[in-house]
Amino acid sequence: MIVAVGSSNPVKVQAVMNVFSKFLPQVEVIMKEVQSIVPPQPIGVEETIRGAIGRARRALELEGRAEMGVGIEAGLVPVPHSISGWMDQQYAAIVDRRWRVTIGGGPSFEYPAGVVRKVLSARTEVGKVMEGLTGIEGLGRKQGAIGYFSKGALDRVSLSEIAVLMAMIPRLNEERYFIETKQ
Repeated sequence: MIVAVGSSNPVKVQAVMNVFSKFLPQVEVIMKEVQSIVPPQPIGVEETIRGAIGRARRALELEGRAEMGVGIEAGLVPVPHSISGWMDQQYAAIVDRRWRVTIGGGPSFEYPAGVVRKVLSARTEVGKVMEGLTGIEGLGRKQGAIGYFSKGALDRVSLSEIAVLMAMIPRLNEERYFIETKQ
């Protein structure tokens, strides 16, 4: 099976490869750089999921040999009672040639309030603010902010894998999720 990933970020491609290879003995994952349909820093669940779906659809359109397209998007989502009021959450979307979409979400974590303020006030990317904070260039293409804040206990590949795996759940159980009712 050929799977196209709507990203040029090797972290996202590796996450997709890691998950799909658990279930498919022969899978080829192809990186497809796509233009996001949402701003560079998605805000809110709806915008983040829309970005993931857009990436998945565009990757599938661009790679004619692919059977599935995958999009992964990280966004800031509002969370009551958290320190800053916002958390980072990864969402993955998988689209197949029948244009069925499945969505999965990963765990969320909180950024320091100062990072969130900078992102929201300038509508800039978390990655840019985090690079300034950590001094690590290309942090999002490496361990990610999660790797930095968790002191290496979890990296961005692992975080993204969880969202991709959650999006795979309906596909691993098609008989339960894609039931066509006969009337």
